[in-house]
Amino acid sequence: MSTTDFVKPLEGLLVLDFSQFLAGPSAALRRADLGARVIKIERPDGGDLCRRLYISNLELEGDSTLFHSINRNKESFSADLKNEEDRRRVLALLARADVLIQNFRPGVMERLRLTPQHLRAVRPDLVTCSMTAFGGDGPYRDLPAYDLVLQAMGGGMSITGEPGGRPTRAGIPIGDLAGGAFAALAVCAALLSRERHQQWGRGGGRALPGRREGGEDAPPQTGQQHIDLSLLDVQVSLLTYVAQYFMTDRQVPGPIGSAHQSVVPYQAFQTADGDLVVAVFGESFWAPLCRAMALEDLIDRYPDNATRHTCRQEVVERLQRRFLERTTDEWVEAIWAAGVPGGPVNTVDRVLRDPQVRHRRMVVSDGERELLGNPIKTGGPDTFTPAPALGQHTAELLPILPHE
Repeated sequence: MSTTDFVKPLEGLLVLDFSQFLAGPSAALRRADLGARVIKIERPDGGDLCRRLYISNLELEGDSTLFHSINRNKESFSADLKNEEDRRRVLALLARADVLIQNFRPGVMERLRLTPQHLRAVRPDLVTCSMTAFGGDGPYRDLPAYDLVLQAMGGGMSITGEPGGRPTRAGIPIGDLAGGAFAALAVCAALLSRERHQQWGRGGGRALPGRREGGEDAPPQTGQQHIDLSLLDVQVSLLTYVAQYFMTDRQVPGPIGSAHQSVVPYQAFQTADGDLVVAVFGESFWAPLCRAMALEDLIDRYPDNATRHTCRQEVVERLQRRFLERTTDEWVEAIWAAGVPGGPVNTVDRVLRDPQVRHRRMVVSDGERELLGNPIKTGGPDTFTPAPALGQHTAELLPILPHE
């Protein structure tokens, strides 16, 4: 298949993005990068509040750098949802849409009369995704929160940082970005469910039906798909094995720096001019590491992870003294030659010029500026257009909407 014949996975889908800041727009961004048409619905009086998040001199064309980083490949439609004429126009767009993403606080969509129940008459099979801090129910439902609060309440901050140190926020906004990734996955699952239901209704899509307890084919889900996504739920889910450890031994974990709770060595080490990491996750890497570092005596002294875990301090101190004798690049070359998992602790500037990152087109251009690329490779070419100006596409969209 030539690149001119390539169809992106979500091409033909229409997504209305009512969200702002980071979590919701990042979820919509993944839809846009995969070919969906994404239209941001923005207030006329400033639009997405992220447009005005200025940091020093990082303002581009009147909008913040942060806004440009997560709103490429989208269109902007300006509408005041409290205005009946604008609301009618938005409903006309929703009648053609496949997905609605929003991150208003609970109760806002009810006041705007845009809940899934309200929209069922407009588009019965619309997939709606509500992204809120704490979800649509529960004792915290109406509390405000941002990424920092979610990292703190979700437990991640309590195990991040150096031993004995204060709780540390992750260097990237993992509360928002993980929420966006989970929302993107959930939306795709809902679209697949909708598609299977539609095919079932036409007599198709029965290759892998659901099963009831009695072994009978279960009917597919019908009607509108609504996703109630709590960003706190996502953070709790990311605890994975750390939470499972606690549920097993009831020992409350604390921060251990870059190290692993169970695996040794699996952490960062200082070199003569920087830092690197090694990850001996499996016994097959221990002997090659020791040989690459000319520390063959450690192979039999600490032959397995159980021994190394018991003697963690001695093992780490011995390795650390040796790592200080050479530069990061020298050690990385030796470790990679030995087939040991590891690498440099790159600063952002080094990441963005890394040959592997460049080869994979994770630094791209939208014709006006450099941006991060699309991590989801689907076999075809990626295209990138700049983030839209506020209301940039309102005029061209209005003529295609029905008039009463």
